[in-house]
Formats: sequence, C-alpha cells, structure tokens
Amino acid sequence: MLTSRDSFHPPQTRDPRPMIQSIDSFAAIADRFDAIVLDQWGVLHDGTTAYPGAALAIEHLSALGKQLAVLSNSGKRAAPNRERIASFGLPANDFAEVMTSGEAFWQDCARGHASFGRLFPITAKAGDAQRWGEGLEVAWTDDVEHADAVLLMGLPEGSDGSSQRSHLAKAKARNLPLVCTNPDRGSPRADGGIQLSPGALAHEYQNAGGDVTFYGKPHRPIFDALITVLGSLPDRTLMVGDSLEHDIAGGHAAGWKTAFVMGGLHADAFTGGHHEAVTERLARKHASPLPDYLINRLAA
Repeated sequence: MLTSRDSFHPPQTRDPRPMIQSIDSFAAIADRFDAIVLDQWGVLHDGTTAYPGAALAIEHLSALGKQLAVLSNSGKRAAPNRERIASFGLPANDFAEVMTSGEAFWQDCARGHASFGRLFPITAKAGDAQRWGEGLEVAWTDDVEHADAVLLMGLPEGSDGSSQRSHLAKAKARNLPLVCTNPDRGSPRADGGIQLSPGALAHEYQNAGGDVTFYGKPHRPIFDALITVLGSLPDRTLMVGDSLEHDIAGGHAAGWKTAFVMGGLHADAFTGGHHEAVTERLARKHASPLPDYLINRLAA
C-alpha cells in the first residue's frame, strides 16, 4: 500500500517541439555566433530598395567583430550580386563572402566537375547567361532543339512562366537534363506581391520525370562550401532567411542555427499575430524544421 510519501507521480515528459525564441534585434544573441549568414531577397532588400534598418544592422554586427556573409539563390555570380547589394546603399564591403548558387555552378564548371555540352539558357535578361559564363568555355544555343541541356538561371520580371514552360516542354520531349541555379519558387517584391521564380519551373520539370540538378539552398554543398571559407563551427554559425523551405531547412541540415525573417516571403501570413503558431503551420506545410529564432526584419 502506498502512503502519501510514496505516491506515484507520472514521469515528466518534455515537449518534443523545439522552443522558438522571438527577438527584436540580433543584439541579444550576437555573442552566441562567430558568423552570421544572410539571405539576400526578402532579408536585405525587396529587389527595389533596401529594407529599413538593414544597413544599420549590418554595420552594427560588423562592429561587433562578426563574420558576415550573404548566401543567395541567385543564378548570377558573386560579383554582380555584391554590386547589387551596394547599389541599394548597403555596406557590401562588410561581407567577408558573397556566395550564390550561380557562383557555385561556375566554380564546378571551372574545376571540371560539371559539364553539360551546348546549353540553352533561360534568364531574366538577355545576356545574363553570357555574362555568367565569362572565363569558361561554354557553348550556347538559342534553339532548344540543338541543346544538350537547359540552364535555368532566372525569369523576366512579371513573367508568369508561360513562354519558359513552352521551351521546357520541348526540352522534356528530348529528355534534356536541366540545371537550375535558382531553386527559389517565389521572391517577394516591394508591392507585397510574390514573383514566380525558377525553382517553381524546375520542380515542375522534375515532377514530370525530368533530370534536374539544383545549385543553391537548401542543398547541402553550398552551405558546406561557405562555412569552409568562413572557418566557423556549424553551431557558431547563424543562417538568417525568409524561406523555411530553403534558408531554414538548409541551415538546419548543415547543423547551423537559424533565424526566420517574418517580413519577407511569408509576410502576409503574419498579419494576424500568433507568430509562433503561424510559423509552426508554415513549417508543416513546407516540410521544414522550426527555426531557432523569429524576427520581423533584419535589425541590429
């Protein structure tokens, strides 16, 4: 017989869900990290202007001695992306490294790790592919019927993807491999809209049975390449991004800590408050782990 002293108490169980810490700025957690890696679109700028407070946050974190880097799903190389960041009035020189998916593919080609023969490019602007390929021996064609592979770098502003899908249908009929150097499915714009991005078309191609090679987030190689350059330990590295599918999932898989920016790609979902519950719902929808931190905008 049990006395009150011996009474059985069920064991305490821990909530299996990780706790998400909401923060107003990075000042409170900066001492936990040696390197802070920022996504570009939706974190630094909206494609038209820099977000308020972004420049000050970069300068503050740099003054604290943090290694700063940009990790972007841009089909263009690192140099034009650094120039774009500077054009918005952001202190681009404070970034120790700007790594893009387009840069990663260029480096693989330069090392002989990737070769796809004659490429049919799909780009945001005429000449983007040729500028990307400077320094490489790349054969281009403007006729998909003469291509050995498709390079999907970008989409024109405002595009609904219809003309690009027409090219991809012809490519699929010929079983051409596709290289996508921007895995993003959508990108936020200044008016609050979401621009269709190359990753959406690449996933359609893959779902139809096409052979697709992705360069960029959330795929592990680009995270490993950047942390090797930075020389930071994974658990002392913070990934800051507005995409659960790419920034948060990729950073988590690489062993980094992650901070989710609510005011970017998913801004409309957070207008009603209940930020943690909304984040959990979005994470389930995108099959993503939860972030370690929540922040509205990049702030010092």
